[in-house]
Amino acid sequence: MSMKIIMDYLSALSANNNREWFHENKADYKQATEAFEAFLQELILEIGKFDGNVLNNSPKDLTFKLMRDTRFSHDKSPYNPAFRAHISSKGKLPVPVGYYIMLKPGSQSFLGGGLFADMFKEATAMVRDYIAANGSEWDSLIHAPEFSKYFTVKGTALKNVPAGYDREHPQGEYLKYKSWYLEYPLTDEALISSENLPATAAGLFSAMKPFNDFLNRALRDFQMPTR
Repeated sequence: MSMKIIMDYLSALSANNNREWFHENKADYKQATEAFEAFLQELILEIGKFDGNVLNNSPKDLTFKLMRDTRFSHDKSPYNPAFRAHISSKGKLPVPVGYYIMLKPGSQSFLGGGLFADMFKEATAMVRDYIAANGSEWDSLIHAPEFSKYFTVKGTALKNVPAGYDREHPQGEYLKYKSWYLEYPLTDEALISSENLPATAAGLFSAMKPFNDFLNRALRDFQMPTR
């Protein structure tokens, strides 16, 4: 039921993407937000069964605002009609990488993992170096049956293997990447009809964990830039 409350609210916001409607429907927003946070709490407990590092998180601290920054965008709609959260050992920061969820009507929802942010040049360099040095481990990880059944590695990429790396490296294709992430799509119907979504999502996140662990080993010494 809670997933229906969430998706109904986001669908309504999508159809009425303006500040007046948003403020007139604050009670529905509050109800949907509470439902999402309750879902996240269940999800944290399920993930905690195979990754105890996430258990110290409070759902409120993991979510992203609906408000959009429209200053540099052609799309001036004030809200992104999506509930989003990133669950990792350090909460919603992009590093260390963790488990990402976006709920968005129109079957745009997905479960994600890995490094989405390609604006951190240092993080990109660390992962490239680590893949270059641990190519066979990377290869066996992304071709493991329980991984490749659900995921293919995505990311923004350069046209060529960057300078400083062996052009003939067996993992040269992945050395071109600037970000390395996973997306598992979820239809609206799958979300609303799921008997136990937290457990289902956690099962997929569990299959993703070796990939995240590899990236987090690469990013062990990464420092978030200070503003």
